[in-house]
Amino acid sequence: MSGNSGGPWGGGGNRGSGNRGTGGSGGGREPGGDKPQYPEIDDLMKKGQQQLKVLMGGRGGSGGGGGTGGPGISGRGVLLGLAGLVVLWLFASFYTVRPEERSVELLFGQEYRIGQPGLNFAPWPVVRAEIVQVTTERVTEVGTGRSVLDSGLMLTRDEAVVDIEFQVVWNVTDPARFLFNLADPANTVRAVAESAMRDIIARSELSPILNRDRGAIAADLRQAAQGTLESYESGINIIRVNFDKADPPGDVIDSFREVQAARQERDRLERQADAYANRVLAAARGEAAQVQEEAEAYRAEVINVAQGEASRFLSVWQEYVNAPDVTRRRMYLETMERVLGDMNLTILDNVTGENGGSGVLPYLPLDQLRRTGETN
Repeated sequence: MSGNSGGPWGGGGNRGSGNRGTGGSGGGREPGGDKPQYPEIDDLMKKGQQQLKVLMGGRGGSGGGGGTGGPGISGRGVLLGLAGLVVLWLFASFYTVRPEERSVELLFGQEYRIGQPGLNFAPWPVVRAEIVQVTTERVTEVGTGRSVLDSGLMLTRDEAVVDIEFQVVWNVTDPARFLFNLADPANTVRAVAESAMRDIIARSELSPILNRDRGAIAADLRQAAQGTLESYESGINIIRVNFDKADPPGDVIDSFREVQAARQERDRLERQADAYANRVLAAARGEAAQVQEEAEAYRAEVINVAQGEASRFLSVWQEYVNAPDVTRRRMYLETMERVLGDMNLTILDNVTGENGGSGVLPYLPLDQLRRTGETN
C-alpha cells in the first residue's frame, strides 16, 4: 500500500516527484512549465469510486501506486471524517429561538420540554424541535364572503337577517397544546367564533345590533369563544374581537334604511310628546300640591281658631262661675265697647229734665274739635 496522504481524491501523494504512476498524472506539472495541470472529470470520477470502495472495505483498482492493491485509509482521514460528522451533528442539534417564539422539543415524537428564547440544544435525531410563534398576533376573519362557507348572514331573534363581518385577533399561550390538540388552528378559531356569534345574534334583536350593542356583542363573543377553545385545550388566547360591519343584506339595504329613518322620526315625535306630557303633568302636579297645601293651611287655621275660641269660652266660664256679677258686668262693657266703638256718638248719662234742664244739650262737634286739635 503506497503512501497516500493527499486528500480524499488520492492525488496529493509523493509531492516531491514531478509525475506519479498511471493514476497520478493529474497532480503533477507539465514538463518545462510551472503551471499545474488540473485533472479531468473522468479521472476525478474514477478516483472517487476507488476511494468509496476503500471506505466500504474493498480494494482499489489499478493505478494509484502501480501495485495490485488500492490505497487504504489513514488515521488522519478517519479523524477528519469523525470531526466532520461531529460538526454536522452539532449543527443539526443547536438551534435559535427568537424572543417572540417558543420551541417544543420532541423526544421520539413525544413532548419533552419547552425551549426558551436564545440558543437551545436538542440532540439530533433523538430530540427534534418545533418552533411556534407565541406573541405574534394572528388575525382570523369571519363573514368576509371569500368562500361559500364563509357567509356573514345571520338570523336575529325578531326573524331579521343581518350581515356580520368581524375579526378575531389571537395568539398562542401553550405551544405544546397548540401543536398536538389542533389539526387546523386557524379554521378551528374561525368555526368557534362563527358559531358563538350566531348564537349571540340569535338571542338579540336587529335594532340594538345595528345601533348600540356592538361593544357588548364583541365582549360576549370573546368570552364564549375563549371558553370553547379552553375546553378544547387548544393553547389559544383570544386578545380582542374587531366588529367591522353589521348591516342588513345588500338586496334590502335601501328599504331598510327607509324603515330606520321612519323609526327614528317616530322616536323623535314620541320624545317630543313625552316631553310635553311631562311638562304639563309637572305643572298640574305643582298646582295640585299648592291647592292641597292651601287647604291644609286653612284647615289648620280654622282648627286653631276654634280651639282658641273654645279655650277663651272655657276660661270666661270659669271666671263667671267664680264671680258672676263682676264677670257679667265686664262682659257687658266689653260688648258695648265692641258694638259702639266705631260709632260717632256722645252719650250723657244721668241727665233729666227736672235736675239738669230740658235734657237737650246743644250739639257740639267734639269729634271735629278733637281732630282739629290733633291736626294743629
